[in-house]
Amino acid sequence: MKTRSPRVALSCIVSLAAWAAVGSSKAETLKKAADEKTLRVASTATAQAQLFEGMGPHQRQFTANSLEAQQYCNQALTWTYAFNHDEAIRSFHRAAELDPGCAMAWWGVALCHGPNYNDPVMTEQRVADAWNALEKARERIENTTPVERALIEALGHRYVETWSEDRSGLDRAYCDAMGKVWAAYPDDTDVGTLYAEAMMQLRPWKLYTLDQEPVEGTDRIIAVLRRVLELEPDHPGANHLYIHAVEPSATPEMGLTAAKRLSDLVPASGHLLHMPSHIYVKTGRWNEAILQNEKALRSDATYRSLSPKQSFQHMYMVHNAHMLAYAAMMNGREKEALAAARAMWMNIPDDALREVGPAFDLWMCSVYDVQKRFGRWDDILAENPPPPFLPITTAVWRAHRAIACAAKKDFASARREQDEFRRAKDALPEDHLAITDLAHTILDVSDYFIEGEIALQEGDWNRAAEFLEKGALVEDSLSYGEPPQWLQPIRHTLGAVYLSARRYPDAERVYREDLAKWPDNGWSLYGLSRALELQGKNEQADEVSRQYQRAWARADAPIETSCKCIPKT
Repeated sequence: MKTRSPRVALSCIVSLAAWAAVGSSKAETLKKAADEKTLRVASTATAQAQLFEGMGPHQRQFTANSLEAQQYCNQALTWTYAFNHDEAIRSFHRAAELDPGCAMAWWGVALCHGPNYNDPVMTEQRVADAWNALEKARERIENTTPVERALIEALGHRYVETWSEDRSGLDRAYCDAMGKVWAAYPDDTDVGTLYAEAMMQLRPWKLYTLDQEPVEGTDRIIAVLRRVLELEPDHPGANHLYIHAVEPSATPEMGLTAAKRLSDLVPASGHLLHMPSHIYVKTGRWNEAILQNEKALRSDATYRSLSPKQSFQHMYMVHNAHMLAYAAMMNGREKEALAAARAMWMNIPDDALREVGPAFDLWMCSVYDVQKRFGRWDDILAENPPPPFLPITTAVWRAHRAIACAAKKDFASARREQDEFRRAKDALPEDHLAITDLAHTILDVSDYFIEGEIALQEGDWNRAAEFLEKGALVEDSLSYGEPPQWLQPIRHTLGAVYLSARRYPDAERVYREDLAKWPDNGWSLYGLSRALELQGKNEQADEVSRQYQRAWARADAPIETSCKCIPKT
């Protein structure tokens, strides 16, 4: 078996690139996006279209003159809903080859070349591709039904022939046009889904404030998707978007029904199999999150064997492994967490990692996060440096080395690694993005954590708590992400420090704060049970201890601390 990980010397995408707007300046952002798009175009142009098994039950009647063209259009639409736009474009192109007069095949190509929730940056090439496809759809518009004509005309509001840096007016015009199509065809589930997506595209990954309050328009998105799901409960796109629309809210459990529907709805799509885990990690269903991402990785492996020429889709496959690593970490399953973190490196070709890896640089730190989570200090120190084109991963690698040295009481080395971390951090431009947040902001958490770790290993509990409290505040300020931008909650360490300092009410407070964010995670359940016990709240402690035992039932080993840097609390 081929093995690749940060330990191997490497020569070597909402969101993802709305996540993927990565760069040190606006010009660099656009250049990086253009590079990613170049790879996408090459992949789309050279890969062979094919009909896949396991595409789910959703069907739409397209105006096409052959059954095969109809099949490709249907498959393409499901791939679109699964955020696999490259595969969708290949299928729509194949439908156009089979039926040169099929306007909707070209509509689909134009739609998929446009901005989406996880990939909003439009380059000149992408604008040209979308415009050319739209023109082909318009040339064939006479051969359409009234609703197909309406969809093509609405898409005409989304594009212009020449590239413009500011697309806000076009995105708004398209959204308004799709609202009119939905008003005219209120029972068409695809129209409703596409309208909801157009609304979401106005504010990708910004549907809620940091206080989990919906921003303007979010309630409308949810209402439209609920109506679609009343009409067609198993609509893959509506269930997918509904999870995205409610996961950052104060009530993510609203997405549980959609999560259960998607659990096996489209077996060919690893991303749709993964999507339920967005809700499961927010509602404390850690084992279900693990199971869904295991399914997703198996699906990804099959998909790569059938369609190996991938580019941006690698981001989604890495994301599935990343979420599996996180859920397993929170569930005490070290072996599975580390295997998933290694898979993030093993399952992406070197050239693809170099091309699109910078868009999800922050995620590639997961191997070190798992090792830190489970106290594998020597393993962290044995890791080779990550490739230089992943500067955030490089900075985090340095930070984790500092933490490992401190845990081993090698304070001189810890300070040297801290200095190297700060140099790596300072080398990043101030406006360099890591997914949705500034890289410097996320790395501030590491900075506070290092100081807190050194202080706690020196036995200065109050100083450690001071730095870790500051780190927790920065952690709380980070944008919503799944998994979160910082994989090991600082409160797990802070709570252990308070227990060690005999500040039991403070320990209780921080563990309860963490459980409010991440329900039923065993680390905080264990810590809370100890904080309650040490305050003499025995009845409450016993109940929380039982919750911990249930949460930890599949863990590799029991724990005696909420942070491995403090062996026992």
